[in-house]
Amino acid sequence: MKTPSASIPANFAWARLVPELLVADLDRSLRFWRDLCGFQVAFDRPEDRFAYLDLDGAQVMLEQRGLGRNWVSAPLEVPLGRGINFQVGVHSIQPILATLQAAGWPLFMQPERKWYRTGSFETGVEQFLVQDPDGYLIRFSAPIGERAAG
Repeated sequence: MKTPSASIPANFAWARLVPELLVADLDRSLRFWRDLCGFQVAFDRPEDRFAYLDLDGAQVMLEQRGLGRNWVSAPLEVPLGRGINFQVGVHSIQPILATLQAAGWPLFMQPERKWYRTGSFETGVEQFLVQDPDGYLIRFSAPIGERAAG
């Protein structure tokens, strides 16, 4: 983990919704989120085993569970985050796919092209799903265009 930042980077913009994920091992999670998926550590608190990550405005907080103040509403059983997936918009899924494949990281869902109705249009994406070390489901999605619905 990097040295604690003295201040938040000048070009940093706070997202309005940021999930905070409890993780079993912060270092292992950082290897996935930062090293394989391309997130940057915006700032961290090593003494609390906490890191705030950013990827072009997509932000997530990671906190090692069992330390400090964890807000836990029920027993934590792996895989964590059942019933939710975190969509991360990216310019292209290919660089992340290549890094995950080189690391031998399994995908939850292979890449696909999918069109979703969005009002009177359809929005096209190229996407895939992968689980982080604690089982949180991440959907990386890159736009491929719009077309009239129907």
